[in-house]
Amino acid sequence: MGEVAKQRHAAAVPATTEAGMSASGTVGASGPGPQQPFLAADVGGTHARIGLVVGNAAGPRPVSVLHYHRYSCADWPGLAAMLRDFVGQLAATPHASLRGELRHCAVACAGYVLDDAIVNGNLPWPVSIREIRDGLGIRQLAVINDFEALAYATQFIAAGETRPVIDTAAAPADGPVLVMGPGTGLGSAVLLPGRPRAHVLATEAGQVSLAPGNEREIEILRLFRRERAHVSFEDALSGPGLLKLYAALCELRGSPAQLLTPAEVTAAALAGSDGAAVEALEVFCGLLGSFVGDLVLLYGARGGVYLAGGILPQILPFLLASRFAERYFNKGVMRAYLQQVPVQLIEHGQLGVIGAASWFLDERPGA
Repeated sequence: MGEVAKQRHAAAVPATTEAGMSASGTVGASGPGPQQPFLAADVGGTHARIGLVVGNAAGPRPVSVLHYHRYSCADWPGLAAMLRDFVGQLAATPHASLRGELRHCAVACAGYVLDDAIVNGNLPWPVSIREIRDGLGIRQLAVINDFEALAYATQFIAAGETRPVIDTAAAPADGPVLVMGPGTGLGSAVLLPGRPRAHVLATEAGQVSLAPGNEREIEILRLFRRERAHVSFEDALSGPGLLKLYAALCELRGSPAQLLTPAEVTAAALAGSDGAAVEALEVFCGLLGSFVGDLVLLYGARGGVYLAGGILPQILPFLLASRFAERYFNKGVMRAYLQQVPVQLIEHGQLGVIGAASWFLDERPGA
């Protein structure tokens, strides 16, 4: 997630073109009808989530998920293979008759469309548009950035589906909603309320230059800069970034780095078994709080913040006990402004699938 996208707007890829991209990002006239099931996928660096969905104008969400499965990307040779497996699964469901009738697919994925491929450096394999179309008979493949899809889906989140990180006495104001979170990368998007429908501002906020907030973070930044001139927030606030924080702190402490993966660092920090790992996660949470506060001010996100990504649900108790809130509010005269903006954690789950599918339906001509 959070990959630098050279082509950030959503792309509609009709079967009649060589993976061409429409200037507007709208789905062509052959888009799915309101009651026509189609495929939607949310593809991240670690997991891909695939759903069979259908429009649902009468429900609390604009789409219903008829069948859903989560895949580990490392276990499969590509998205086309996962989609074929998913369609094969339908044989054992009440939706078996649809297996040969699926003609549309919406994909939420970090990256950009280049000729026949969705290019994403965080995926273990390229995504071939032609392979998906030819292998499954897909007539139209629409592509939207993963955090754009997630932001679009936040319109349909129910109250019980979130966990408070920073609570406020007042309800969120009408205004932009920030969605961001660390995973394989650092993703960010902003939902802009509007009529007849909301729109999403895609951002590359994760590539903003890392801004240290204390002497320890300055020391870390100095070590990071030995590898590259530009150090971004994603270099610290991501799975690989957490591992880099741990390695830098081991060096500053004069101790060998024993842990080799982000998961090992997280586990050791939560268990309190490695001092450098604990400090790495503390720095991670502090930088995250500071960065989220900056983005709220930058985008005027009075509608609130949703934190997502694969890391934060695993460390929620640690996050709540960390300096996240202190750093979030540490914006001088803007503290009172930030005290009116709630921050909530969402589990990724089906939201990316729902967001991609909802956007796809809304982009139909006349929708």
